[in-house]
Amino acid sequence: MKREPKKRPYKILSIDPWLAPFEEDIQLRMDRFAEIRRVFLGGKRDLSSVATGHLYYGFHRTQDGWVYREWAPGADALHLIGDFNGWNRESHPLTRLENGAWEIQLPGNDALRHGQRVKVQVTKDGNRVDHIPLYIHRVVQNEYHDFAGQIWDPKRPFAWTDGGYARRKISPLYIYECHIGMAQEKEGVGTYKEFTQNVLPRIKATGYNAIQLMAIMEHPYYASFGYQVTNFFSASSWYGEPEDLKELINTAHSMDMLVLLDLVHSHASANVNEGLNEFDGTDDQFFRTGEAGWHPAWGSKLFNYGKHEVIHFLLSSLKYWQDEYHFDGFRFDGVTSMLYHDHGLGAAFDSYEKYFSMNTDVEAVTYLQLANELIHEVNPFAVTIAEDMSGMPGMCLPLRTGGIGFDYRLAMGIPDFWIKTLKASDDAWDMHRLWHELTTRRPQEGSIGYSECHDQALVGDKTIMFRLADAEMYWGMNKEHHSLIIDRAVALHKLIRFATLTMACDGYLNFMGNEFGHPEWIDFPRQGNGWSYKYARRQWSLADNPDLKYEWLLDFDRAMLKFSRKYRIMVKRDLVNLWIDQDRKIIAFSKGGLLYLFNFHPSYSETHFFLPAHTIGEGDYQVVFDTDGDQFGGQNRIDHTTIYHAQFHENLGVGFYVYTPCRTAMVLKRISEPASGV
Repeated sequence: MKREPKKRPYKILSIDPWLAPFEEDIQLRMDRFAEIRRVFLGGKRDLSSVATGHLYYGFHRTQDGWVYREWAPGADALHLIGDFNGWNRESHPLTRLENGAWEIQLPGNDALRHGQRVKVQVTKDGNRVDHIPLYIHRVVQNEYHDFAGQIWDPKRPFAWTDGGYARRKISPLYIYECHIGMAQEKEGVGTYKEFTQNVLPRIKATGYNAIQLMAIMEHPYYASFGYQVTNFFSASSWYGEPEDLKELINTAHSMDMLVLLDLVHSHASANVNEGLNEFDGTDDQFFRTGEAGWHPAWGSKLFNYGKHEVIHFLLSSLKYWQDEYHFDGFRFDGVTSMLYHDHGLGAAFDSYEKYFSMNTDVEAVTYLQLANELIHEVNPFAVTIAEDMSGMPGMCLPLRTGGIGFDYRLAMGIPDFWIKTLKASDDAWDMHRLWHELTTRRPQEGSIGYSECHDQALVGDKTIMFRLADAEMYWGMNKEHHSLIIDRAVALHKLIRFATLTMACDGYLNFMGNEFGHPEWIDFPRQGNGWSYKYARRQWSLADNPDLKYEWLLDFDRAMLKFSRKYRIMVKRDLVNLWIDQDRKIIAFSKGGLLYLFNFHPSYSETHFFLPAHTIGEGDYQVVFDTDGDQFGGQNRIDHTTIYHAQFHENLGVGFYVYTPCRTAMVLKRISEPASGV
């Protein structure tokens, strides 16, 4: 009998040798992906040809009028109701087709009109429930907070001028995480138009080249921060009309910025009337049944990623956001929850066995692989980012190598590290731990680093600046006021960001307002705060006020990003540890032909520190960037005119002596090499 040739090991095993004991698990991962992909394609050429549910289901014009199709396999009957028929519950029944599909033809071009509200009445076992159509493109609410679908068929389609969203690649990424509704200074819900006019220019001027939009997928509860999604093909009406969002994205593209969607495919709202839950009258149409279909911490429903119809629905959603709105990529929320049956709650991923066990949700892994293939198929330059705190091996390696296919993972351990560090006294900061946490990541896997994001700004947590300054922010941020608390806060706010950007990532992320130390927290209007918008906004005027220290932090952020772009810091792969001094709180390293020197000590300034330079070599060096300039609220203790001569020193090697003030960082560049023959 002829033996089948042994399969060649995937490259992931050579990239990460610690995976050797799990070769069979990797092979099973990829075999399952290949099989599900084959069945899902059903003979078609690519995933993009299959992920077209939004082109079949929902409302569409035809030559004779309109057609509406729905997927509701468990339902006994469906009736279309709405403004068009006076909400008559009997006049417009749908006809059952094959595979759980339903259809109704509505003859006449005016059978449905732009702006009309619609719902679908679903009957199951004699029970009638009104639902919002699954593939509706717009959802609106009335004065009684009753949500309905809305026919969206403007006379003129939006005129894109971005030249085709699939033609741009930007690297490295400087991502500005945004929430449209809270992006204005007013106490209320901001709009797409206001964001385009008022906020996009700020982002561009500061130096970010990508925006990550949160809470875009429709969600009835504004205070959910967009994480209780009900409609997966509908842009949130909280902020305006679909064309307004398209204008925002088109404008961002004209500014050479990418636009990423904060995507929620890890769970869905448990709402029955507005969302997917029990749409066809059953509890297993989209979700797993029983406890397996319920997230205990989020109070939401969990998708059944083993069901092909669910995969089709979610993949079609991805393609829709790319094609219809020209999104350049996605930040996948809650990936850790998807990967493990226990959702990673309270788990310590301290061994490789925890990545490959019966707790691993292999169906979710396969879905994520399919999703990444589709996204990059539709747009080869698309960006995908995984919010995974578990560190799943191969998350950000290409599918062909045995990976899951993301471009980046969020370095979620870094903000946690900074929070723990800030809770300790300054004298107790561990420099060896700092180096380890900021520089250790999976080989050849892209990482988006950040010192804080929206998570750290929410009620119940604190931003870095608020941790550092606390109540003194309310009276101590005037430039004429001096205090040890605020001086420390300003210095460490800069150091933490600069250390994160230079050591910890291949891309950098910041949540809006945190770059200038926005005070207080984020608290959306809710019953517990009297439905107040006071803390669900951004006070840009603080950074614009030349009398306040927020301006210093904003100017530093701009200068830091400008420096990083000039020297392309995050694309360099030659990071070398030169010196760690726990007692003096000093870290020195080289990267990309530059020398970096950090002094985290609260009071000790080393006047005669020997800075090793052997990784770059002998020659003359000069400071090209530092955190202590008075334009950034510093003390101007670092001289940019001094020339340092690096040469060989007995017992020390190549280097030079330099003054390193406390709570500062500086970067030095070699400006000339030693003369030939010397």
